This record gives sequence, C-alpha cells and structure tokens, in this order.
Amino acid sequence: MHSEKSEESKRQHRTKEHLKQALIKLIKEKGYHNVTVKNIVDSAAYNRSTFYVHYPDKMELAKDLLTAMLQGLEKSLGMPYERGRKKYTANLNELSLDIVFYIYKNRHFFELINQDDTLPGLHIQFPQTIVKIYKEQFVFETINHIPVNMEYFKRYTAYGFYGLLQNWIRNGFQETPQEFIREVLDLAKTHIYSIEYIGNEPSINGRSN
Repeated sequence: MHSEKSEESKRQHRTKEHLKQALIKLIKEKGYHNVTVKNIVDSAAYNRSTFYVHYPDKMELAKDLLTAMLQGLEKSLGMPYERGRKKYTANLNELSLDIVFYIYKNRHFFELINQDDTLPGLHIQFPQTIVKIYKEQFVFETINHIPVNMEYFKRYTAYGFYGLLQNWIRNGFQETPQEFIREVLDLAKTHIYSIEYIGNEPSINGRSN
C-alpha cells in the first residue's frame, strides 16, 4: 500500500512538473496572458481533465510554479554555510554562492524575467525574496566595522546582487557561473568583511528571528 501511494505521489509530481515546464515554454512563445489551459495541456501532452485534477485554473499553476522556484532559491542561498559560523569574504570562493548555480540550472525558468508579459509576480517577488533572505538569515559585518544602518545595508546589498543577477540573465549567461561568482565576490570584498548564516528558525515566541 505504501509503495502504491509513493508511486502515485511521484506520478502526480511528474505531471505537475510537465505542466509547469509547458507553461514556461508557452510564456516565452506568446506571453502569459495569451496562454490558455488548452495550450498548456496540448504542449504537455495531457488532457484537460488531467490538468483540472491538479489545478483549478492557469493562475494556480502559475502561483505553484513561482512559489516552488523561489523556495528553491531561498534554500540554495543558505546551503554553502554552516549555521552560526562566520565566514570572511576574503576566504570565499566559487562554492560560496550556490544560488548562482541554482539559477543557472533553472535558467529556462529565470529567463522569464526577460519577458514583459511574464509570470505574474516574478519581477517583484524575485528581488524581494533575496532581500528577505538577507534580512532574516544573515548577519553582515562591514569593512573596518564601519557602523551603518544594517537594514539599509542589507537592502542595498541584496538589490545590488539582484541587479547583477538580472544583468547576467538578460545577457544570456555569457559568463560561466564560476566567472560570475568571482566578479560578485570581488565586489563584496569592497564593503563586506564577514558573513554569518543564522538560518530562519522560529524563535521562542513563534516569530522568525
């Protein structure tokens, strides 16, 4: 019984992934608002009834796609770091930014930022996710421990990083992930002395740290 449920779960996951990939492809071809459920199921080689088993409409599919990709983005940014251990920017290397490899691996999705009529919420939630991660999951020290408004500093740094990512994506990933990371780290060393990953665990009163 457990094996049957596991297989059914895998089958449902595969179906959803096929529908998501079809949506990405179609947005690039004709823009989000011109895509219909019929377009999606035809592209994914399913029928409409299969689609409606998983999603009530195109909007819910789009929301599921965006949520899944941004959750992966958030997870990737903390992966190279050990919780509570400070890392100095002078010692960081290409393995310190898994988020770049995540974006490159999923470039078919992230190329959607190049579209005007694109996945609803992508242009806003992509940078906001990076800001949220910086604000909630990392502690930064400035070069020479210069005192600054740290909320502003994190926002400034996060949006600067997003701007570089946006340019990299829009230029068709001309630099390899390793080359891009080296450029980002060289810039980071001009204003960040150290980084400490604190994660995003609930505090005693139930709120995030």
